[in-house]
Amino acid sequence: LWLHGRSPHTQRAYRGDIALLKAHLRKPLASVTLADLQDFAGSLTGAPSTRARRLSTAKSLLNFGNRVGYLRFDVGRPLRVPARKRTLAERILSEAAVHRMLAAATTTRNRVLIRLTYAAGLRVSEVCQLTWADLGERDDAGQIIVCGKGSRTRVILISRATWKAVQALRGSAARTDAVFRSRKGGHLDPSSVHRIVRNAAEQAGLDQKVSPHWLRHAHASHSLDRGAAISLVQATLGHSSVATTGRYLHARPNDSSARYLGV
Repeated sequence: LWLHGRSPHTQRAYRGDIALLKAHLRKPLASVTLADLQDFAGSLTGAPSTRARRLSTAKSLLNFGNRVGYLRFDVGRPLRVPARKRTLAERILSEAAVHRMLAAATTTRNRVLIRLTYAAGLRVSEVCQLTWADLGERDDAGQIIVCGKGSRTRVILISRATWKAVQALRGSAARTDAVFRSRKGGHLDPSSVHRIVRNAAEQAGLDQKVSPHWLRHAHASHSLDRGAAISLVQATLGHSSVATTGRYLHARPNDSSARYLGV
């Protein structure tokens, strides 16, 4: 019940986190105490961001259990999650880097996939799910209909150049066919998209471990840099809160008081 409606990627991550929690606790959730959770927190190893996510996952499950009446108390509420260093700025590609990735893509399909992911700010699951029925003409360009996080649907307008590049892939494909097809003719899976993006980044000479989500970050940051309204970027990306979109303003500010000092 707790995982219902979440993306496959999120479900896989959360299932792994909870499997680790259950293996450590070795007791039913209804018997778990705050001391148990603190002991679990102390046992965690790995990167700070991974430890924080696992604790947040545990807190989320226990909170849900309490809200639906399965658990009498939300014992995870007082549990402190360590503060995480904000690394968003490190994962925002420059416009030049994105163009180098496009030039380095090994096939037309891969180039268009990277282009559309960046141009529309898509999540990897949204890229994989796209069918030709989700695409439609709009004036002299086009639009795509995306069913995103929380089953929220949004319409994204794309430029004429990107629309033409995507349409060139279609050939004789039916409306129900995947826009980005695998070798077997079905939808690409997320791992394949990750591999396509990572290979293009390597070929472009980028030494970071670039993922498809980095292109979404780049879309948000570059749009704001070019003067797009934050509410428009929020709607395009499908963020439930404008505060989420606002992170990009803080990650790459246009000015700083540090530049006004004489040192």
